[in-house]
Amino acid sequence: SLSQLINDTRQEILNTLAQVEVNIDYPEYDDVEEMTTALIREKTQEFQELLENLLRTAKRGKILHEGLSTAIIGRPNVGKSSLLNNLLREDKAIVTDIEGTTRDVIEEYVNIKGVPLKLVDTAGIRETDDVVEKIGVERSKKALEEADLVLLVLNSSEPLTDQDRALLELSKDSNRIILLNKTDLPEKIEADQLPDDVIRISVLKNQNIDVIEERINQLFFDNAGIVEKDATYLSNARHISLIEKAVQSLQAVNEGLELGMPVDLLQIDLTRCWEILGEITGDAAPDELITKLFSQFCLGK
Repeated sequence: SLSQLINDTRQEILNTLAQVEVNIDYPEYDDVEEMTTALIREKTQEFQELLENLLRTAKRGKILHEGLSTAIIGRPNVGKSSLLNNLLREDKAIVTDIEGTTRDVIEEYVNIKGVPLKLVDTAGIRETDDVVEKIGVERSKKALEEADLVLLVLNSSEPLTDQDRALLELSKDSNRIILLNKTDLPEKIEADQLPDDVIRISVLKNQNIDVIEERINQLFFDNAGIVEKDATYLSNARHISLIEKAVQSLQAVNEGLELGMPVDLLQIDLTRCWEILGEITGDAAPDELITKLFSQFCLGK
């Protein structure tokens, strides 16, 4: 679908370039539509809007292609591993009442409403003298820094601790969802000290897990739906870079229009856009323009 979209756009640009070329080199032909700056502006804006919309799918395409790196963090024994097991629908992580059970980072993939999530169950972040657990805590902090999404789990049946407050501060600049777990027990946490958008869950009772999925949709997909029918997504880094360069070429055309530059100079940047898009599909070939001129305008008769 990406190839089709790029090819169609290149064809439209080629049609525009052919009309510009004819107006420059064969102005005596009365049957050729005059390529005015107004028409160039209209076409350029059309192409730019299309490519910028495509760029806006890059984040979504990357997520669909690589998965959303999701770190589950919290102090020990708040239910991180239980949440992981719940989302995976299997007992992947060891769950006990003993603090510090998880000593290393566990990574697993799960599909939530069409989106692959790379779930990272981390060791509980706390001060510890245990050498092995300390390594796990450092890895947890690294996972937090690198995550696209942070699920911060707090124990709603206990008051906030210094560790909880430290994690709230540590994750405040992340794409974060705060989960108050163990709501099947009497609530003792100071909810008034937390943001209003916390989600109360009970992993044990499987309550409100679906609300987490909806919040992820809100954070990353603007409620537009995660997978749209017949949607075209950018996920390849090289493609994204080339589309950005193509948009820059179109912006140069617009700047030239504002400065009142002649059409033959505007053509240079428009041609550059056409060539860059050809690099995506591997179809960039200068001879195409010559072929288009002779097939469309019957020149030389």
